[in-house]
Amino acid sequence: MAELLTAAQVRAALAAASSPERAAGAARFFKTGPGEYAAGDVFIGVTVPATRAIVRRALALPASETAELVASPIHEERLAGLLVMVERFRRAGRARSRDDAARLAEHEAYLEAVRAGRVDNWDLVDASAEYLLGEVVYAELPAAEPVPPLVAELAASASLWQRRVAVLATFAAIKGGDAAPTLALAETLLDDPEPLLHKAVGWMLREVGKRVDRAALTEFLERFAARMPRTMLSYATEHLTPEERAAYRACR
Repeated sequence: MAELLTAAQVRAALAAASSPERAAGAARFFKTGPGEYAAGDVFIGVTVPATRAIVRRALALPASETAELVASPIHEERLAGLLVMVERFRRAGRARSRDDAARLAEHEAYLEAVRAGRVDNWDLVDASAEYLLGEVVYAELPAAEPVPPLVAELAASASLWQRRVAVLATFAAIKGGDAAPTLALAETLLDDPEPLLHKAVGWMLREVGKRVDRAALTEFLERFAARMPRTMLSYATEHLTPEERAAYRACR
């Protein structure tokens, strides 16, 4: 199939793959009603596999066209733009053809989008933050600063989505074998009021226990289980034994 070289072509391809029924279901699932976390977000009903198939044809989009998609009021268009950026970033990092300038350009464009409030739902964050932020700030492991200034800035933001970006960025460190960034950031966010942030922190803590060091997770839980929000603690302990889960949850 022909390459998609403009934002208008990507929008047309997404519209052709859309479904009003799926759009209505997505609007409910992603909580777009008044007062909900994604109030006012617009869905057209394109599946993620269909979006990814379109993205594979759009990797030659100029940066300005990608930015146009990321700035769209339509959720699937923002997702497509972010996935284009992620895929280009990852391809630019391949050992034989590594292009650090291209990776930095995608990273900087991503930060602009994050700060402008365009990465504004959990699926958009989760598909992008590990790569477009995490693989840059945690390029050297173990990290010299578990919470580098850029991550600290986002973690202190009034925006739930910027805070979630900070948390998901630590997945890159986890996959590199370094638990310290996640543990340090989790401690600073124990009192965060948002359930979607509790889920993200708990998920990353769980991954620390699974992928890096089970003892590091249990030591964190010994110190902080009594303070952890219920959802955060539940996610963090999912892969422990039933007896361990019960003991930590009894601390609250």
